[in-house]
Amino acid sequence: MEWFQRIFPDFWGTFTVEYLLSPIYLASTAIIAWLVWYFRTDKETRFLSFLFPKEVYLHKSTWLDIKLAAFNTFFLATGAIAALVILPWVTLTAHGMLMDISGHTATEQTLVRSIFAGVVLFLTKDFCRYCSHYIHHKYRFLWPFHAVHHSAEVMTPITFMRMHPVSMAVQMTIISVLVGIVQAIVLFVLVGQINAATVYIGIYAWSIYVFFGAHLRHSHIWVSYGPIMEHILISPAQHQIHHSTAPIHHDKNFGEVFALWDWMFGTLYITHGKEDVIYGIANGKGELIDQPYNNLRDALLGPFGEVWEEVAKGTTFDPNGGADAQPEPSQPLPAPIAKDG
Repeated sequence: MEWFQRIFPDFWGTFTVEYLLSPIYLASTAIIAWLVWYFRTDKETRFLSFLFPKEVYLHKSTWLDIKLAAFNTFFLATGAIAALVILPWVTLTAHGMLMDISGHTATEQTLVRSIFAGVVLFLTKDFCRYCSHYIHHKYRFLWPFHAVHHSAEVMTPITFMRMHPVSMAVQMTIISVLVGIVQAIVLFVLVGQINAATVYIGIYAWSIYVFFGAHLRHSHIWVSYGPIMEHILISPAQHQIHHSTAPIHHDKNFGEVFALWDWMFGTLYITHGKEDVIYGIANGKGELIDQPYNNLRDALLGPFGEVWEEVAKGTTFDPNGGADAQPEPSQPLPAPIAKDG
């Protein structure tokens, strides 16, 4: 595994709870939350009460978040998701094949080429996340596993780890394979060997994203970037909309970092002022369904029974999404802003 450690020196670290919940990211999140509290509230509520409302952090949904986060941390730490090694294997294999077929020899990669490759790979990885998220909603045999995440009735920063291990494995496999292939092609086009600069551009870009409020995506604090920026980047408010039970919000804002993919494929929802959002799983009318995952056992084993029922019915792809079919929005969605020229 020496080649793995040489090429991806900090690869595993980007997937750990310790990385995402490191003090620097939590501190930046708290600062942004303080700014929201200071400029938007009437100060009758003290800041700590605003930041940690009891009705959110003492909710039973939050305790299940914590249990799943602990389980998933162990799941990752034991190396059970072997699919993570697919990325470097696919990259090196495909790159070697391309080099052999073309007869090219590798040359030293310049800083400009490293930056270009890093940007392309970061965009590719984000697009793969969009695709993975989309199919989890559209394929009935994947939705039950993803529904564990959407079943959260309140949201805190730890909710990002409220995921079923199967859902995590599918997402990481998709990203590993697709990014591995694109990475090999990019390296072949640049005719260079991968170096630390290429790898760390993606890591640093992700760090900047987390630093500037990514944890507020799963929280009670509403932060919108405005209608223009929300066509480019997914704001915390837009992701909260994604978790909404309202029919008008159904299957919107699948993106993680960039909203460009949602804009391109017609799944973008732009926020216009603060909206009241109810979290959980709902039927086609937006009516809440009784919590199907009341404990860790139900969250881990329940989806398998639901998938078996879907297989027995012969259901696969659902154009209306993994949940019950939702009606058309009662009002038109905001149209994309027109490009200049």
